[in-house]
Amino acid sequence: MKADRALGNWCLLLAFMVFGMAIGGGHARTIGAGFTIEVWRPITGFIPPTSAADWGFLFGLYQKTAIFQAHPISLAQYKALFWPMFIDRCWGRLMALVFLLPFAYFFATGRLRGKRALWMLFIFGLGVFQASWGWYMVQTGMQPGVLSPPPAWAGPHLGSAMVIFFLEIWTGLTFRQPAPAPLDGARGLKTALTVSVALIWCTIVFGALVATSNAITVYNSFPTMDGNWLPPGMFSLHPWILNFVENKGTIQFFHRLLATITALTVLGTGFAGLRLRPPPGLRDVLLLLIGFVSLQYLLGMVTIVLGNVNIGYIHELNAILLFATAVTARHMLRGASGAAQPAAA
Repeated sequence: MKADRALGNWCLLLAFMVFGMAIGGGHARTIGAGFTIEVWRPITGFIPPTSAADWGFLFGLYQKTAIFQAHPISLAQYKALFWPMFIDRCWGRLMALVFLLPFAYFFATGRLRGKRALWMLFIFGLGVFQASWGWYMVQTGMQPGVLSPPPAWAGPHLGSAMVIFFLEIWTGLTFRQPAPAPLDGARGLKTALTVSVALIWCTIVFGALVATSNAITVYNSFPTMDGNWLPPGMFSLHPWILNFVENKGTIQFFHRLLATITALTVLGTGFAGLRLRPPPGLRDVLLLLIGFVSLQYLLGMVTIVLGNVNIGYIHELNAILLFATAVTARHMLRGASGAAQPAAA
């Protein structure tokens, strides 16, 4: 496959826009704006309300949600919550255009054909599924007693977004450099980075469960959970699987456990990679990986102890940057071969 920097940069731009979507969606969730727009107009939804009747219609739908009935607000307060959610949705529509218009150009000029074109359409299909999933998640706000996006919906929603994010980064880097650079003695490091990427993804999903279940409001101590290593009533809900989406103590415990395992794994991988004396580009990415995972664990501890959702929001965004860095490092090791041979002291 011939290298094509334009195709690669296009995919990396789409990955950046997924990160932007996480910024907007996370902000909307943090301020409690997740259920402010209870209509889905994929084509005309970029047009904002322009009259009192438009605002009245949208506000009337919001008044039917459980969150409004539990915490009534004025129209002026509703408008303040509306705009962050509206911008987030418009960003999603912009992403579709940033995909479709360049895709049409690259296809027409013959630079994107065959398996390449089908692969990019597959990624686009995942994006359409992601948008549909988000809409159905928003519709749960009309159900009795649902005050925020349910963890069982929000966790997979962020998890699938990170799958798209991964595919766009990996594809973009591959378009830019189709032939992997050979790197002898680093097969073990490649395996460790594969494990690191998987662990970071799993930890991000559990982090979404923590955020959407409001599990940050319990057990605000570290490293123990109010003096206990295991939260009381850890599996008190039946069936037991419900504990992973509804039991705040269980959700927070497994996020802590995964975060600790992930941090130790990523740190060990990063330092092991540096001992191999890698090429300058890979060395810099490994240093960045070590920095991001250290900051991530620190942010996690501070979020728990303070119970601060705003720090938790920064923690979430840093996790995505950490994930992107790990994926980049793993991509750079596609040509690794042979057993790891640490450099002599």
